Amino acid sequence: MGIVIRSWEKSDLASIRRITWGAWMSTYLSFIPESDLRSYFDIHYTEESFLRMFDDPSMHGFIAEMDGQVAGYGRLFFSRDENRLYVSSLYFLPEFEGQGMGRRLLEAAEGYGTEKGLEELWIGVMVKNRQALDFYKKVGFQFVREEPFSMGKTTVSHLIGYKRMGRSTWIHQKTYTAFEGGEGSLPGLCLKLLSEQKKSWQELREGYESLKNVRERDLSCGSFSVRLQYNPGRIKSSLADVGERRANEGRCFLCLDRLPESQKGIFYRSEYLILCNPMPVFPYHLIVSHLDHRLQAIGEHIDLFLRLMGDFGSDWMVLYNGAKCGASAPDHLHFHASPSGQMPIEKEMRAGSRITLTKQVDGALLYRLGDLGREVLLLEGDDAMAVGSAFRGLLNTLKKVLRIDEEPMMNIAGFQKEGKWRLVIFPRRKHRPEAFFRKGDARVVVSPGVIDMGGLLITPVKKDFEELGRADVEKIYKEVSLEEKTVGHVIAALG
Repeated sequence: MGIVIRSWEKSDLASIRRITWGAWMSTYLSFIPESDLRSYFDIHYTEESFLRMFDDPSMHGFIAEMDGQVAGYGRLFFSRDENRLYVSSLYFLPEFEGQGMGRRLLEAAEGYGTEKGLEELWIGVMVKNRQALDFYKKVGFQFVREEPFSMGKTTVSHLIGYKRMGRSTWIHQKTYTAFEGGEGSLPGLCLKLLSEQKKSWQELREGYESLKNVRERDLSCGSFSVRLQYNPGRIKSSLADVGERRANEGRCFLCLDRLPESQKGIFYRSEYLILCNPMPVFPYHLIVSHLDHRLQAIGEHIDLFLRLMGDFGSDWMVLYNGAKCGASAPDHLHFHASPSGQMPIEKEMRAGSRITLTKQVDGALLYRLGDLGREVLLLEGDDAMAVGSAFRGLLNTLKKVLRIDEEPMMNIAGFQKEGKWRLVIFPRRKHRPEAFFRKGDARVVVSPGVIDMGGLLITPVKKDFEELGRADVEKIYKEVSLEEKTVGHVIAALG
């Protein structure tokens, strides 16, 4: 018979109380004493309390039945002051875990909210309830603040988050085709997408037409070289305000409902949309954008990054810009992808004289690249999982050495070639050089992201393209790259 979702009724009261207590004992007992759970339950979950909820117009509930048995429920609360719909409770009996009941209850909550004309669904989850927290993140919730929450004498940390509703309609409207792995070549699908989008989307067509007129020149900096690209079409991106934004401000140019009418993409592994970049740097330039508006961060998404590298194959590269060092949408998780062989760093990292093995970590090798004017690390391994694990260790060590809690500033270029998984990592200390903030003709509009750190410096202003010299480039790299000494401390501290 499967799962049946229906509105709650007063006759469900006893089942609701039983489900609540059973879920609490299964989930919360590991970090909240039973005496505190019982105290809170006896005050807030009495029959009288639930009867008042049934009669409260700001409350609504759904029951989940499995084979005729009441097995779970969800309770909604509409806050008129905030104009927000909250999932106050979502519980089911432990024996029904893993059968899709939570998703079905959330779908019912989203349907209810959509009928009321609301765009977001909000929820609170205890930080120590890791399984639930991972589930809500997986289905699209973005957590934006942390608050204390008390049950009896125990106070725990509580995360508050939201997700946008009605996403399935937008996904359908914006999908050119889908890729879940194993059904053909992802690069092939991307090239077809680009061809079709050039026909139907004028802005993209104009972006690629302007790319034909860019100028490039090579510049020797002694022990390394760079290529300058005069690309006026990138002026908006280079000047973008990339300061930290609040995720709950809600919308950006990568959000589904903000994409241009003609823009479509490849629905990638049920979580991302692969889009054509209307302001390209490369002849084939893609953006891999998460379906939900969530902060740019690589730590919890490195496995997907590596999977992307595998799906694109040996002739492509996948790129990441940190939220504070190059990401033009720091509040929306995204990557870039393009055929490889277009950044000077790719050739330079193959020169054996530049590479020094520093550590073997979790089945991967960590190298340091020298004589490049900036700090460059290369993490390499035969196994994607080992490289991902080693990267997380490196990330955590960077945090400890820098004494920060947030993600360290970095750019990453990923390559999967000849059975090797390679992450080229550029640790950063600042985003823009001092010259970017000068006034008048003294200003140099260079805003280094991963492409620039890879040796292809984008200069949207003609003066900068023509006048930048070796000393200027060396100063820019030295200024924005993490200090050599600090990188040495990180390598020494790495387990």
